Amino acid sequence: MSTAAAVEAHPQLDEVDHRIIALLREDGRMPFRAIARELGVTETTVRARVRRLEDSNTMRVVAVTDIEAAGYNMLLAVGVQVENRTPESVARDMAEIPEVFSVNVVVGTHDIEALVVAEDQGALHTLLSERLAGLPGVRRLTPSLAVDVLKNQADWVPL
Repeated sequence: MSTAAAVEAHPQLDEVDHRIIALLREDGRMPFRAIARELGVTETTVRARVRRLEDSNTMRVVAVTDIEAAGYNMLLAVGVQVENRTPESVARDMAEIPEVFSVNVVVGTHDIEALVVAEDQGALHTLLSERLAGLPGVRRLTPSLAVDVLKNQADWVPL
């Protein structure tokens, strides 16, 4: 990759870029006009910078669901041991289940670690004992119920 292409792929961020990102973290729907007014720059400047940040995959504005507001009262980390199938294939099947919102193939005690949600104990029982345990290749599930979520920061980035 040429030096010019590398600069475009990962642009240097200045104070205005950082402030745009900070404002969009607070309100991802904030109009460019309001951002421009807040920062003392033109709307065209904000629009161009946001486009550059998005095109370079430096920033992306996305909607994040509050799991409690969506009706899910239980959060679990689930370790999965796999047999007679690859962990990747089991993980892909798990990823198709709507209540599974994070699936990772890992090295350690488990082959897969997943984060799942359930509306209540009945839904949790069905999810664990039928839907997850019933997937081909699942040998053992080790669920851990979150009793106090101290940090779940969906907007975290190392900027």
